[in-house]
Amino acid sequence: MRIHRLAAVALTVAAATALAPAPAQAHGSPTTPISRTAACASGGEETGSKACQAAKTANGGSFGKFDNLRIANVNGKDRQVVPDGKLCSGGLPAFKGLDLARDDFPATKVSSGKTLTVRYRATIPHAGEFRVFLTKASYDPSKRLTWDDLGSKPVVAVTDPSLEDGAYLLRLKLPERTGRHILYIVWETSRTPDTYYSCSDVVFPPAAAVVSSAPATKAAKPTKSPAVAPVVRSATSPPSSVAPAPSATAQAIRPVSDTSNVTIGHWIVAGALVLGFGAAAWAGVGAMARRRRENR
Repeated sequence: MRIHRLAAVALTVAAATALAPAPAQAHGSPTTPISRTAACASGGEETGSKACQAAKTANGGSFGKFDNLRIANVNGKDRQVVPDGKLCSGGLPAFKGLDLARDDFPATKVSSGKTLTVRYRATIPHAGEFRVFLTKASYDPSKRLTWDDLGSKPVVAVTDPSLEDGAYLLRLKLPERTGRHILYIVWETSRTPDTYYSCSDVVFPPAAAVVSSAPATKAAKPTKSPAVAPVVRSATSPPSSVAPAPSATAQAIRPVSDTSNVTIGHWIVAGALVLGFGAAAWAGVGAMARRRRENR
């Protein structure tokens, strides 16, 4: 009887142990914008891409699971625990290939000034805080990522965001950037000792594209300028095109004026001469008549 009772107790304990809930563990990785872990690590979406293959080679072996890039007991001391140049891997050997400075990791196109919705897939959901950083405008993608590249403060920090369709949703307004950058996300869980790290490559329109897509007012200025320019040019040209007209008019008026004056003068002189000759002739006739009377 005693043996049977001991066996029953043992079975009860074993059953209770088997039914007891397992310790909570949080797992996850950003899928939008796609992170290097979600693209390249074991179970990732684009493991066959050139950058992911190069990362695997640099890794010296297979990757760890895409949702398991985590470090325990960081307690917010991210910059002290994760060294510069190893931010994408968290300094973990199983993910070190993700630290390669390459411009062909799977990336997501984004735009400055727009609100970006980040989908952070939670394979095992858990409460915690998300801190989202974006590389500074001076970031050089040909170099490994450092903490200084991210600045001192996150673009946004969210505690216990909503979980929809198996993913946490984080929303942030993107600041002005051009070219290739990295969205760096730190997920510090609150009920486990773990902190997760990820790098999501994003691509903003290049500077040339930004200039070409400038507001219509800037494009309108060159259009208006040619329309105004002829007016300006024509306004400055009259001295050469209009000046001859007054000159021609003056030349046309002066001969008329001068001819009138000369003609009147001639008539006056001619009249005076006629009168003079007439008076002289009349005087001569009178003198001859007197002589004739005297001779009689």
